[in-house]
Amino acid sequence: MILIAALTVGQGQILRLDTPDEPDLRSVAIEWNDRSIPFVRRNDSWFTLVGIDLDASPGAHVAEMTWTYRDGRVRHEARQIDVTERQFRTTRLQVAPKYVELSTADEARAARERRQINAIYARITPEAYWKEPFAVPIPGVTGGRNFGHRRVFNDQPRAPHSGADLKAAAGTPIRATNRGRVVLAKELFFSGNAVFIDHGLGIYSVYLHLSEIRVKPGEMIDKGQVLGLAGATGRVTGPHLHWGVRAQGARVDPFSLLSY
Repeated sequence: MILIAALTVGQGQILRLDTPDEPDLRSVAIEWNDRSIPFVRRNDSWFTLVGIDLDASPGAHVAEMTWTYRDGRVRHEARQIDVTERQFRTTRLQVAPKYVELSTADEARAARERRQINAIYARITPEAYWKEPFAVPIPGVTGGRNFGHRRVFNDQPRAPHSGADLKAAAGTPIRATNRGRVVLAKELFFSGNAVFIDHGLGIYSVYLHLSEIRVKPGEMIDKGQVLGLAGATGRVTGPHLHWGVRAQGARVDPFSLLSY
């Protein structure tokens, strides 16, 4: 196996990989975190996007790329991916137990919803639905807050915040960050009214705490299409948009997707 020069990427970021097209090349894929991530052909090259989870171990990782040809030949090369550490904020809070301990019924519901969501993220659609660069779902917003923020309630650590919180008054139109298929559109215990979009290649965008949902599961929607209105549903204290992106299950900063 040939080891190619290392690529460097930070925790919680998207990494784009490209390789030239070749005669009789049928498919390209990369193995990363025990998952096979397909490439797609565009014009005279193949590309894919790989998610580096915000908790990925810093240091050198080796991923295997595979080229498969129509005559049955298979070629393998190793890519070294150097993951650099990023610092995320941690907040420690002491609150009344009722705010951190769920009832039996609520815990059971939250667990069912986690299983449903994890099953969605486990699927990698082997095509890219989008052709244009990704965009912020609220035009004019240039930044978000809280990606990777870790909260510790009463000495009980919670999962780090997996998306960016965007300021939005109730009723603000929320637009699809890019073309894709709606795979979930429903009210969830923690997230309130939520929309999940599959963009292909294991890339999913999520929009949480909406006051209103305007799309349905299975619907193919275009970049910029209004999918709902901002709100404060679910376990939040005020109106805003939680905008998240998962890449092959990895929690990544949605703003790292904008250059693709």
